[in-house]
Amino acid sequence: MNRKYVFITWLALLMPMQALAQKQASAPTWNRTIQRIASGVVSIRVDLTRSFDTETNESAQATGFVVDAKRGLILTNRHVVAPGPVRAQAIFLDQEEVDLVPIYRDPVHDFGLYKYNPKDLKFIEPTQLTLAPDEAQIGTEIRVVGNDAGERLSILAGTIARLDRQAPNYGRGNYNDFNTFYLQAASGTSGGSSGSPVIDIDGRVVALNAGANTQAESSFFLPLDRVVVALRAIQQGKPVPRGTLQTEFVEKPYAELRRLGLKSMTEARMRMVFPEKTGLLVVRQVIPGSPASEFLRAGDILIKVNGEDIAGFNKLGSILDRNVGDTVSVFVERGGQPLEYRVMVTDLHAITPSQYVEYGGGVFHNLSYEQARSYYRPLDGVYVADPGYVFGGAAIPRGSVIMDVDQKPVSDLDDFQRVMEHLPINSQVTVRFVTFDNPSNEKQRLITNEREWFPADRCVRNDKTGVWPCTPLAKAPPAVPPPAAEDAATYPQERERYVNEIQPSLVMVNFSMPYTVSGVSEHYYYGTGVVVDAKRGWVVVDRNTVPVAMGDVQLTFAGSVEIPGHVEYIHPLHNLAVVSYDPKLLGNTPVRAAQFVHSDLQSGDDVSVVGLAPDSEVMSQSSQVASVSQAIFPASRTLRFRDSNLDAVDLVNGPTDFNGAIVDSQGRVLGLWASFAYQTGRQLTQVNKGIPSDLVVDMIKHLKAHEPLRSIEVEWQPMPLATARKMNLPDSWVRRYEQHNTERRQLLSVSSTVAGTPAQDFFRSGDILLAIDGTAVNTFGEVERATQKPEVKVTIFRDGKELTQSIKTVALNGRGIKRVVSWAGALLQAPQRALAAQRGIEPSGVYVSYFNFGSPASRSGLYAGRRIIAVNGHPTPNLDAFVALIGHMNSGDSVRLNTLSFNNVPQVITLELDNQYWPPYELVREGYKWVRHPLP
Repeated sequence: MNRKYVFITWLALLMPMQALAQKQASAPTWNRTIQRIASGVVSIRVDLTRSFDTETNESAQATGFVVDAKRGLILTNRHVVAPGPVRAQAIFLDQEEVDLVPIYRDPVHDFGLYKYNPKDLKFIEPTQLTLAPDEAQIGTEIRVVGNDAGERLSILAGTIARLDRQAPNYGRGNYNDFNTFYLQAASGTSGGSSGSPVIDIDGRVVALNAGANTQAESSFFLPLDRVVVALRAIQQGKPVPRGTLQTEFVEKPYAELRRLGLKSMTEARMRMVFPEKTGLLVVRQVIPGSPASEFLRAGDILIKVNGEDIAGFNKLGSILDRNVGDTVSVFVERGGQPLEYRVMVTDLHAITPSQYVEYGGGVFHNLSYEQARSYYRPLDGVYVADPGYVFGGAAIPRGSVIMDVDQKPVSDLDDFQRVMEHLPINSQVTVRFVTFDNPSNEKQRLITNEREWFPADRCVRNDKTGVWPCTPLAKAPPAVPPPAAEDAATYPQERERYVNEIQPSLVMVNFSMPYTVSGVSEHYYYGTGVVVDAKRGWVVVDRNTVPVAMGDVQLTFAGSVEIPGHVEYIHPLHNLAVVSYDPKLLGNTPVRAAQFVHSDLQSGDDVSVVGLAPDSEVMSQSSQVASVSQAIFPASRTLRFRDSNLDAVDLVNGPTDFNGAIVDSQGRVLGLWASFAYQTGRQLTQVNKGIPSDLVVDMIKHLKAHEPLRSIEVEWQPMPLATARKMNLPDSWVRRYEQHNTERRQLLSVSSTVAGTPAQDFFRSGDILLAIDGTAVNTFGEVERATQKPEVKVTIFRDGKELTQSIKTVALNGRGIKRVVSWAGALLQAPQRALAAQRGIEPSGVYVSYFNFGSPASRSGLYAGRRIIAVNGHPTPNLDAFVALIGHMNSGDSVRLNTLSFNNVPQVITLELDNQYWPPYELVREGYKWVRHPLP
């Protein structure tokens, strides 16, 4: 055989095989596709700085991808761009971080665009992903490339199963897309993957990941048809036209359309025009009061718009977008009857809120089209995006729509601002509103116009800069002094003498906290107070009614007269506080101070509890003393106040629904029936116990004398004498205490000491207290009274030996918290005593009492309970040092914080300041008044 011929034959056979191998090598694979497009997919950190429309303020993460590398455009979801003020950064594949500016959020559909400066990227040239909406077909294999559940560059596989799924519904009050179909695939995406590109094997983006079904492994993707139109307009520097009939349509299959009255001739024609369609659009609802509401009805079958047959959302949207501000002809069939109307097309951007008023710690804006659908009401009224302090205190919830304020109609934000600016400080006016739960029935509440605690601004979106600059509201008229009661309020006469005697001394105390401080997160309280000095206007309450010194007090006498009050004193050791009022405001109302008598209550003693219900109705209940024993409460998780060293009174079936005074048959006060708040894990629990009257009398004595309360700063626990014998306590001491107190055969031993005090240097856990200044003491009250001097001589028993040493006591004032600083969205204060008392940590540094969601503090993990001990390497032993260091910092500056947790675990935190949305300021108590000062 000719060798040349053989060689040629083998070559001829080999050439097709080589061509096949080359073709296979050049064919796209998922691995190569992902590598090619990965640099264009970014992780987005989002801080929603204010609650707005359907969104609440929060810090979150999501995904986006570059659709125009030259202009720096990133596509993501609408709820990632957010309808309200937002701060965002994009993190690219090489970990370069750039700031993002929101430039477009669609009024209806779930997509939006951010912009970055391409020059800010130094080390990466991101791939620009191509949008290919027409490539989305049933059976197309896809990959979702994003940051699923916070995992960088997660890749989830799936296959497109549907092209005509109804838009997912996330519940009333939340953002819900409509008037569009969605794609569906089984890929099981979750948080962080919002805004991810859905790509085919060629790397083309065929859809935008938008949501998922938590009950199944289904993901929902937004088609890109309207996205392409919007992107093209933005690239050309043109506005994105968006029109609407203020009507929601839904697709119904032909079988149901026949039941709605669709003519057979119409069905035949539409099937011929749209052979791939199995249904038509039907009116689901029309916004009341809209132009279309005069003509369209639920159940109308849409046939044509402007003479063009309609069988899907894309063509309908295109026609409406081209005719914003004009009328279009709408042809429908209603019950088999053909109807044609001329309907005005509304500008969607014009009915999408782009301004808000910040007032009383809350956020208010015009009712949006999105929320009007949920309420099924006209686009009229002001929406409560965040009730804040003032509206929240009146039980007006988020999601309410305000109809009038002070009996003046409120149709929009201009009306709301006008009314609020004319209200005098502290004036009380009515607010009429509706809620999601009952949108057809109006409710009415009373608010107090508080303008001192929080700024009041009007903020307007600037689409060029992406921020919402604010302008202060006009200064409110000054407060009108409360008038004195013209007629004396009277007290109803009860059958029981003790009720009639104590009634004129009982006061309903309402207390509101504007800020979360000292570990107390609840904001609104009420309880029964007892008048202890009618001439000075002093009322004693428990600290579960007035937990801190920062807040507003209202007092109601005889269920008839309400007057303002002030926080006078916060007991640093026990569950007691004093609020004050101006007696002149009560006129001749027969208020009198209660008579407190000292009585060592014993088990079996007959007593009664008299207090007030929330509506000021007098409540009374007879009972017996069950026991008088140590009140033991667990350490607080949030480091809020916790009572200790207290012998509390427990009653047999004592009342749990009201607090007040424990009285004898003559109405004399034997103690306070007080509410105690304590934490068990994350739960706040409340229990009622009695506080002996001698503690109240001692407190008032110190208050009148302007003397500080002194404390040896030790937490004691009772020890039975029998136990002390086992620890080899000499018999002489045992006999001495047997004679000292025949009722209580006990001693006191050290449970813990307060950090940073002289007691910490001397006492050890388990030490047995023998005497103070040579005097035997074995009850909490005896120790407290014996230590009301600058220095005492203490005798203890430790490890079989008696030790005696002079210990300096600590002077504790009753002013409570007197200064807080708001910085980077965190609320800062001096560390409260609970840190040292409950955790044994010396109270140094600056304590973080609260952080706002959507703030730099939230984003960076500067959480409540931490202490800042240094800023950029400079120590911050107190608030003064901290304020001095931050005084020259500007928005955008990076700050390094050295912090400690509640158990002294160190952590370094970095954050970037945002003085636009979180300007620094301080609140300082000056006398009875708190004053807000901006910080430089």
